[in-house]
Amino acid sequence: MAKVYVTRPIPEEGIDLLKSKGYQVDINPEDKVLSKEELKKTIAGYNGLLCLLTDHIDGEVLDAAGNQLKIVANYAVGYDNIDVKAATERKIFVSNTPGVLTEAVAEHTFALLMTVAKRIVEADKFVRGGKYKQWEPMSFLGPQIWGKTIGIVGLGRIGSFVAQIAHGGFNMEVLYHDVKKNPEFEMRFSAKYKEMADLLIEADFVTIHVPLLPNTHHLIGTKELGSMKQTAVLINTSRGPVVDEVALVEALKNKKIAGAGLDVYEREPELTPGLVDLPNVALTPHTASATNEARNAMSRIAAENIIAALEGKEPPNLVK
Repeated sequence: MAKVYVTRPIPEEGIDLLKSKGYQVDINPEDKVLSKEELKKTIAGYNGLLCLLTDHIDGEVLDAAGNQLKIVANYAVGYDNIDVKAATERKIFVSNTPGVLTEAVAEHTFALLMTVAKRIVEADKFVRGGKYKQWEPMSFLGPQIWGKTIGIVGLGRIGSFVAQIAHGGFNMEVLYHDVKKNPEFEMRFSAKYKEMADLLIEADFVTIHVPLLPNTHHLIGTKELGSMKQTAVLINTSRGPVVDEVALVEALKNKKIAGAGLDVYEREPELTPGLVDLPNVALTPHTASATNEARNAMSRIAAENIIAALEGKEPPNLVK
């Protein structure tokens, strides 16, 4: 009987699918991140590993698992938590769960954008603090979103869906930067390709949708923040280290930009000192994909990837 270990409790859809194949499925009973030593000790002898983005899987962990390990199935689209090269060298598949988070993350991106623009965090705190005594014509003024310019950095599935919401829902002008131009996208959304420097200068809202790679680490730093409009808002729902968080805190403190919305952090769950004290930020705990529909689909897809590998097939969502 094949054995699968799941590092944290996840929706039952994928678990039930694995069990229906007759596999032994063991789940970490504590909803907490396992340390590297705990992980090495726990996964020895398993054929499949279903892990989360909070689990760091390197060659040492893979060796501790044993030669029988066939797949590491990540419960996420991103996979920067896994040493894919080390896994490939050991003939272990790595898979992810693309395609099912698109709408959820794009929705969350716009939720953060609107929260910052409408100063909802500040206004909510004001009301809860008992300070709302009368209507004030000059209180909590912010930018209108309708008809403004959005700059999308990274034109994958999520970035493209953000453009759809921006253009179709808010009549926004769409600028984008990616590794290559996309004429079809430009025609569909009346979008304009821009070099990164020009996009940052021109956009009222800048939203980041790139994977974490060596060339995207600190893609947004002091120089980039300094080139943005003072009225601009930065949104990051991709990966935390894409933004230099220390530089961002300084830019927000010194009003170099108007605000920011973050769902990911450079050293999460640790936050850069000063970030939580800023009134012009909206912060969420890496919950952009937190819809019932998305998380159930992630569970199912991760299970399907494991089943394929344990049946001697290539997983449908193989990471190469």
